[in-house]
Amino acid sequence: MTIHPAILGAYADTQAEARAPQRVGTLEKLPKWLNLIPMVAQWILLSLRYGSATLPTAANPRIACGGLAGEGKLEYFDIMGSVAKAATAPYTFVDNRGAAGLAEAEKAMRDAGLSYPIIAKPNIGWCGFGVRCIRDADELSAYLARYPVGERIVLQHFVPFEGEAGIFYMRDPGMPKGQITGILLRSFPRVVGDGVRTIAQLMSDDARLRRLGRDGRGEACCDISAIPAAGEIVRVSTIGSTRVGGLYRDASDSITEELTGAIDAIAQDMPEFHIGRFDLRYESLGMLRAGKGFSIIEVNGAGSEAVHAWDPRFPLRRAYAIVFEKQRRIFEIGAAMRRRGHRPAGVVALARHYIRQQRLIRRYPPSN
Repeated sequence: MTIHPAILGAYADTQAEARAPQRVGTLEKLPKWLNLIPMVAQWILLSLRYGSATLPTAANPRIACGGLAGEGKLEYFDIMGSVAKAATAPYTFVDNRGAAGLAEAEKAMRDAGLSYPIIAKPNIGWCGFGVRCIRDADELSAYLARYPVGERIVLQHFVPFEGEAGIFYMRDPGMPKGQITGILLRSFPRVVGDGVRTIAQLMSDDARLRRLGRDGRGEACCDISAIPAAGEIVRVSTIGSTRVGGLYRDASDSITEELTGAIDAIAQDMPEFHIGRFDLRYESLGMLRAGKGFSIIEVNGAGSEAVHAWDPRFPLRRAYAIVFEKQRRIFEIGAAMRRRGHRPAGVVALARHYIRQQRLIRRYPPSN
């Protein structure tokens, strides 16, 4: 079986880790409405304390609603200076005209120095919805045909590094340096062949991988009827979200002065950016610790979840402690920015951004 390099492999520093079982953690097992109750309760208490339910929207005033909901990916790229741009995977964008816009999209790619494979993703997105690996013109044409007409699409260089991490960053307004508050490593959904069962059968026997496609907004990035050889590792999704069976591992013990310095330099090259998550691909964990060998694929703002809390090794108390600390800090930073004259978005404005985001998500092509 031949698998395109763009969809082969899984995150692992060792082959043994790639083959290790990917169990489901306690927090993941809870219904989403149930695990949100403690978070919402704390949000209400913080809102009462600070006198505003939308205060975190003031944390990053150059980004719509501070990046709490409904902002565009390009907003972060647009405020980047030369240091941050140099650390970011090359990209371009098009306003979708359907399949008729293929020539325009390919011209934009050429102008940006992009070639297949690429990653196509919504400018306004969330949780990997609508993100696809595009390997040729036919696949790009099909993506354009299924994507909402008139909405913006980001086309980005496919970074071939196997490792993907989310770096959580915070800087108090007025302070000369920021800090990394957490690191998550994404382990992509993958199966290990036994030479007998198909990829579809292997997926159906895995509690985590059965999530892929159950919401109708995701599908495998490979031929699931194929039978992988015994011991062969096959990545079955371009994205690593837990929504499609990905696994999040906390790697906050990998925070170093070198990595903190590199991320801080990037963040400070983005005016008035104080809190968010840098999602990046990296060559090796050793190089990442040294602040080298990585490429940013996107940035998220105040709404970026502290998803390293979803590490299955964490008991519920530890997981919620991470989430609560993140929410407490975004209110603190929002309050500091309010004292500097920045007004948080109103409830109605925030709701409009969120509703538009959710409506668009339902119209995007399935992720792969």
